[in-house]
Amino acid sequence: MSANRPLRSEEIELITAMISESPKGNQLVGSLSERLVEDMKDGGMGSLRFSNTERRIRKFGKKIAEAEFDDEDGVLVSATINVDDSGTLFELDIWKVDFSPLKRYPKFVDIRKIPI
Repeated sequence: MSANRPLRSEEIELITAMISESPKGNQLVGSLSERLVEDMKDGGMGSLRFSNTERRIRKFGKKIAEAEFDDEDGVLVSATINVDDSGTLFELDIWKVDFSPLKRYPKFVDIRKIPI
């Protein structure tokens, strides 16, 4: 993993679009500008792990949002937002179906939410 950094505006837009209607969505969205993330080693597909601000052992809790969009090159991209076992944002998992690097984050109108 890389060093901690703030979320970029396009990452905040994607996460907000995905979780705004989920339980605790407003609370989670409200904290995004303060959250730090680490880029995950995923070949440049854009996955992020939210930093552990509580300094405790964190475990995957559950998936709270899922969406898909087409990258700039037309390749399908799947995005999932997971929380840890205490309901805190854990990761944004992005998977481009051909495993190539993500070219751009989607615009709000290009995001297709998948019901959970």
